Amino acid sequence: MQAQRTTTTRPPAKKGSWISGRWMLVLLALVCAAPVIASYLMYYVVKPAGGTTSYGTLIEPQRPIPEQIVVADEKGQPVPLKSLEGKWLMITVNGSDCDEVCVKRLYFMRQVRALQSGERERVLNVWLRTDDKPVANVIKTAYPQPDTRMLVTNEQALSGWLPVDAGTKLSDHIYLVDPNGNLMMRFPKDPDPKKINTDVAKLLKWSRIG
Repeated sequence: MQAQRTTTTRPPAKKGSWISGRWMLVLLALVCAAPVIASYLMYYVVKPAGGTTSYGTLIEPQRPIPEQIVVADEKGQPVPLKSLEGKWLMITVNGSDCDEVCVKRLYFMRQVRALQSGERERVLNVWLRTDDKPVANVIKTAYPQPDTRMLVTNEQALSGWLPVDAGTKLSDHIYLVDPNGNLMMRFPKDPDPKKINTDVAKLLKWSRIG
């Protein structure tokens, strides 16, 4: 006598479970993106009573690092500026002679980075030099690699990307670029380093990118 063979038929997947799965994927994506969204909301949307949210001037719309901007690194090798993406960049522009005002900006940038304590490795200071003349040894010693990159590039190429205040020039400002390569903020001429520090600390707190 042969045993009867039984077959088990699985019920078809319900439409509701498929929809639930899609919503779960959407929620996971939102959780991953939340730190980035929060950082931009804090600066671009939330406006506390009594003033703006930042000391620096917010750059709107965003200006990504142009593909065509190429810099010469410390060994004279050409590399795209976009290769520095992945960290928060504080940028200053000046000739290689670097006068007293230029040195002061480099000092401010070094101090702001140092004040970030455990978060300072997320910040990279960049001096974009507009000529390839030698840099004084005292400056090289005070602002060593890799904490400060001294790169040579074309000032005209930078002027199409970095905006200035009325009556100022590129070398008057410190700029902040986010880890995605978007120019985010311009600090005023003769800046207050304590206020720059406040802006940078807030961004590092609210954003986990970089």
